[in-house]
Amino acid sequence: MKPVIRLNDVSLGWRDKPVLQHISGQFNQGTLTAILGANGAGKSTLVKGIINFIKPAAGSIDIAGPFRKELTLLPQLSDLDRSFPITTYELVAMGAWRRIGAWRQYGKVERERIDHALEKVGLLSAATRLIGELSGGQLQRALFARMMVRDAQVLLLDEPFAAVDEQTCEDLMHIIQGWHKEGRTIIAVLHDVQRVRASFPETLLLARQLVAWGKTSEVLTEENLQRARRLSLGGF
Repeated sequence: MKPVIRLNDVSLGWRDKPVLQHISGQFNQGTLTAILGANGAGKSTLVKGIINFIKPAAGSIDIAGPFRKELTLLPQLSDLDRSFPITTYELVAMGAWRRIGAWRQYGKVERERIDHALEKVGLLSAATRLIGELSGGQLQRALFARMMVRDAQVLLLDEPFAAVDEQTCEDLMHIIQGWHKEGRTIIAVLHDVQRVRASFPETLLLARQLVAWGKTSEVLTEENLQRARRLSLGGF
């Protein structure tokens, strides 16, 4: 498999405060990988480094040429300003901006794409509602619909199952599995060990440093989990 993202002895932090140190490895094309670790383990920091929101303090993050414009991020719900006065439809339609620009009108093809995404996540009837009126689960579904419209090949999901009910988790996991079958490269930040074991073939286990990276069955051994707990600020 071809590497899409390569981490070369990467260290990342915020305002000169180190968070992750000396991470090396690669995400290959078409893989479905969980980034797992306790709170404070550096999971979201690594995703922000990959998406170029923060620069490495040391080392480098290399994105293969064909994929440099193919990365898209599903942010944490807590990172969003839900008071911003846009509708569900407008939020989902933002996924088309890279193709048509922020201010051009949506043509028939794009409108059909947006409607299809809203229908697939069960929000077509909520298209005219302001995002501040949506539940946490509905807003997460809307963000997944925006990613469908974006139609990127490399998807980074930061805590996609946080603050949503179990049925929504199952529905969103079904969407993720569909993307995987299409050959997209998917990286998801998670903290639920059992969900990772059940649904993610590859795992990157972090505890402010690399604990293990590879096949989930080989990474999530009791020995590795205990080491991650010892190294992390908190537990799973």
